[in-house]
Amino acid sequence: LSREWFLMASEALKSSGVPVDGFYTEEVRQGGRRIGFDVVTLSGMRGPLSRIGSTPPPGKRECRVGQYVVDLTSFEQLALPVLRTAGSNSPGQRVCVIDEVGKMELFSQPFIQAVRQTLSTPGTVILGTIPVPKGKPLALVEEIRTRNDVKVLSVTKDNRNHLLPEIVACVQSGRK
Repeated sequence: LSREWFLMASEALKSSGVPVDGFYTEEVRQGGRRIGFDVVTLSGMRGPLSRIGSTPPPGKRECRVGQYVVDLTSFEQLALPVLRTAGSNSPGQRVCVIDEVGKMELFSQPFIQAVRQTLSTPGTVILGTIPVPKGKPLALVEEIRTRNDVKVLSVTKDNRNHLLPEIVACVQSGRK
């Protein structure tokens, strides 16, 4: 899903009075070529999620997905505060956007714990993306996919705009 789609969805929810926070990932291109991904919070903060062939900081293990090296420190500095706020037990309903729960993000154990905490927080609804199953299953993704309180929709370029009102209504009704 695109940045524009998540912004449209979060604006639709905010306009209906539901507080929304979260993050999405965005391609980084240079000279027409994808060189990595950034994590961007809905409040506008941005940092690298991964880059082609970069090296991890000294003393950090290398986390790699294909040609991309994941910057766990940058990712966690942006994503974890958003999830911790969403996963706190403050009163009222709120929405947390998580794009995505994928291979790169799952290198972070604190992220996995924060997603589980957010999923189990009363009043917090997650509008998130998980990858289509292929290859070796990702444990947290399958855990999310099989939860009774999760509705999984297959979103494509063809149906994403038509699904937006359904997704907004679903989130407003309190499903995760």
